[in-house]
Amino acid sequence: MKKIIILLLVAVILIAKPPYPLPNLSFDSVEELQSFFVWTPDHLPVLSAHRGGPYPGYPENCIETFQNILDHVPSTLEIDISMTLDSVLILMHDWSLDRTTTGTGKVNEVNYTEMTELFLEDNEGAQTPYRIPTLKEALIWAKGKTVLNLDVKRGVPFKMVTDLIHETNSEASVLVIVYNIKDGLLVNRLDPDLMLSLAIRNEEELLRSKEAGILMERVTAFTGTHLQKKKLYKMLHDEKIFANCGTLGNLDKKAIAKGDHLYKRWEKLGIDIFATDRPLEVAEILYENDGGINEK
Repeated sequence: MKKIIILLLVAVILIAKPPYPLPNLSFDSVEELQSFFVWTPDHLPVLSAHRGGPYPGYPENCIETFQNILDHVPSTLEIDISMTLDSVLILMHDWSLDRTTTGTGKVNEVNYTEMTELFLEDNEGAQTPYRIPTLKEALIWAKGKTVLNLDVKRGVPFKMVTDLIHETNSEASVLVIVYNIKDGLLVNRLDPDLMLSLAIRNEEELLRSKEAGILMERVTAFTGTHLQKKKLYKMLHDEKIFANCGTLGNLDKKAIAKGDHLYKRWEKLGIDIFATDRPLEVAEILYENDGGINEK
């Protein structure tokens, strides 16, 4: 009888096990953001929804799309910043309006007022009821909700971006993506408190970044769009730096073909941030299918 009671108690404990914890990506201060991105061995994996996480009916670089992702799971959101003819910063990946909107023409040759008449199209080419957001609108929306990874497209001055971050007091809600040391040092000078997503794809780039004077305590490392050797991830972790891998593209396709369990294997290899075109599917495997993900 005593043995039966013990077995029942164990069963109750297992059933009552709380769901896998989810990362809290809402920060009240830039200090909280900085503290979160200090790597520790027991940290939770973090998602980065590429281009904001588009799915059918939800176009890329769109605030309604961002909300759809957050309705399901906590995620950072990678977004693209372009500039219109009249120097308004908007969310747009392509040089042209043709693929993602009902309009045509080069982004930098069209005034923003003309763009307000356009609708966004999803990745299947279907028109949606959503409009092209400005960076300012996105920064205001993100405060207290999540972190935006800002991919500043060529020709957009970093100072314009940091000025808008300061104007909207959204320092606690952004990481600025930089692909080289020169741009990293520039953003450090513009605001040394801002977090960076810096390209570090090998040991040499890590050493050169440190030697150049990049504020490494303000860095997450983008390690590229393929798997690196475990040695690089260990070196980054020894520096307390999160390793971000772009699974978007080939690695996401590999997981589709061979099974989503691969994301757990890659996490064990040393990946901390998954920049993916499949944030909802990746969340299901990283967060254990056990109640952590909201059903819609």
